[in-house]
Amino acid sequence: MTDWDKTCAAIRGAKNIVLTTHCSPDGDGIGSQLALYHALKDAGKNVYMHNRDGVPRIYHFLPGASAVSEGKELEGGNADLIISLDAGSRSRLGFPDTFFEGRTLLDIDHHASNDRFGDINLLEIKACSTGAIIFDLIERLGLPLTPAAASAIYVTVLTDTASFRNAATTADTFDLAAKLIRAGAKPWPIAREVYESHSREMLHLLCACLGTLELCDDGRSAWLHVNAAMYEQTGSDAQDTEGFIEYARSLQGVEIAVLIRQEIHAGWKVTFRGKYDADVGELAVSLGGGGHHHAAGCTMHGTFKEVQHKVQHAVSTLLGDGH
Repeated sequence: MTDWDKTCAAIRGAKNIVLTTHCSPDGDGIGSQLALYHALKDAGKNVYMHNRDGVPRIYHFLPGASAVSEGKELEGGNADLIISLDAGSRSRLGFPDTFFEGRTLLDIDHHASNDRFGDINLLEIKACSTGAIIFDLIERLGLPLTPAAASAIYVTVLTDTASFRNAATTADTFDLAAKLIRAGAKPWPIAREVYESHSREMLHLLCACLGTLELCDDGRSAWLHVNAAMYEQTGSDAQDTEGFIEYARSLQGVEIAVLIRQEIHAGWKVTFRGKYDADVGELAVSLGGGGHHHAAGCTMHGTFKEVQHKVQHAVSTLLGDGH
């Protein structure tokens, strides 16, 4: 029995399904969750959505976003199947062990660093997004693709390919986008909500963040950071940092961009973007995280200087400078 067969059988046989995604969810995690929710709900399944963290503001426009509950514990104990979406490890979900006890865990993901933590693992490393896997899953289950589900999957493709700009973008990606549009996804309104609905607080935070820009490794790495004081001074929060790292990656000659962002009560979130051959997924794994060849991240603890020094050493080593 293939992973696809096991996945379809587990979903068909489940009575109560919980869909979840990683901490600090992004467009791929939320979009995959909502798309599968709509498909299974329309098929008559008892399905719920629960994340440790809530839905980021920029994705509130998606139908069903308000149905996502949040917290470290799952309300009610009836779930027999948990489906993890877009998470490379169980720890990335942010739940205690009791969350999973007595429940089958299905892991659906496209990260090369995924450690196959599920009882069933559906991993498609070449998929441009986890949402692209959900598209195939909906088809294999014989379920209709509604406009709500198509819109959610379109968000996964749009955001995880950096607006069709990164190395995951292929002819198949555009074929998928066309199918989603034909099914009811509307590119312009979706792009407007995701990229053109920022607050003034976010722009003030961006100004403060860009003021921290440093070039290291002879201009081959670019560094930005955001700390708690910046959030307080600008009236913003961590959600407002979405996309900041792309400014660092856009600089000519930069091979690796790094954003170190303070997480209240949770250390520092370190995000990496690669432009050429450097494998930032491998870099993130070496620091306890994971991701893709050109986009990855990890969470670290300590003072800013301690985290920065450790990350700088890893980046310089990867770039071949060895210091």
